[in-house]
Amino acid sequence: MARALTSEQQDLVDAVTQFCRREVGTGTPGVHHDQELYRKMADLGWLGISLPEKYGGSGLGMTELCLFLETTAYWKAPISGFATTIISAAAYERFGTEEQKQAVLTGVVQGRVESISMSEPGAGSDVGALSCRAERRPGGYLINGQKTWCSNAHIADHILLIARTSTDGGKHDGLTQFMVPTNIDGLEIRGIDTMGGKEVNDLFFTDCFVPDSAVVGEVGHGWKQLMAGLNLERMILAANMLGTAQRAFDDTVTYVKQREQFGRPIGSFQALRHRIADMATELECARLLVADVARTIDENPDKMFPREASMAKLKCTELAKHVALEGMQMMGGYGYATEYGMEAVLRSTVVSTVYGGTSEIQRDIIGKSYGL
Repeated sequence: MARALTSEQQDLVDAVTQFCRREVGTGTPGVHHDQELYRKMADLGWLGISLPEKYGGSGLGMTELCLFLETTAYWKAPISGFATTIISAAAYERFGTEEQKQAVLTGVVQGRVESISMSEPGAGSDVGALSCRAERRPGGYLINGQKTWCSNAHIADHILLIARTSTDGGKHDGLTQFMVPTNIDGLEIRGIDTMGGKEVNDLFFTDCFVPDSAVVGEVGHGWKQLMAGLNLERMILAANMLGTAQRAFDDTVTYVKQREQFGRPIGSFQALRHRIADMATELECARLLVADVARTIDENPDKMFPREASMAKLKCTELAKHVALEGMQMMGGYGYATEYGMEAVLRSTVVSTVYGGTSEIQRDIIGKSYGL
């Protein structure tokens, strides 16, 4: 491991590694979220790793969160609900009322799942184009419209919904965040079939009423509140894919050492050996980038780092996809077999360059940060 960890950070990595070896093993194909396993992690205090101690969390920083994410991703721990949970929890921590914080943050620490919904059929990368409406009514808001690609809504307690409350001003004005219980009347959650199974959902709101107390932050300031959480979201995705990339790499190296053709291990051929060397070098670069950006965020918790966080997300997701594709190629037909798991890794890495802001969007953000 290229980066230097404190003794406490190394203890965290070791503890998570031992837990995953014991509880996860080689993983269960097709299982994205194991709630029983998730609650065991909650009992160990890991789900609240970055949340304030006041709500039962550990109060640690981005560095520790990234180490936890990287390690659990490496061991293929089926806790897909954690990413959206911690993204949502951070928004409630920053902008929510005390009542909302008590409900959500303490719930997260206890092992409950949260979700966040932005995308719509006509609003993906262009979040400002969303049209799901929340219209003012006595005592609250009436929500109508459709959301899509909402991860983990089917297992979440609440959805942090971004809806349009006004058409005045620019397209990024008039957006508001709401805390919407998933069991509320007027909400239908319908799973979407994808290559990886049913992990994302369509949401249909039909005269769904939420009280004024459901507003998170300020009415009409939803876009600014979203932007405030981008460091966290992109670093979560970067750390997840860094761990996944390392797992794909290690599995590939194991295979090319054992698989023999023409009388010797295929990894001994220069064509494969050089590709392994290139991937190993890129992995070390990505690991150092994530560690450095995480440290910078920890040292400057009130600042946004759109360029650096986008670089980390772009580098790790694209690298993970590349390593998985290379692994599949080197494994030949076995790379396509579910028994070996590389095809599942490939599916998870390909979509990582789309969600949380596509690679093209990340490049745009990085380019604009240089005044281009």
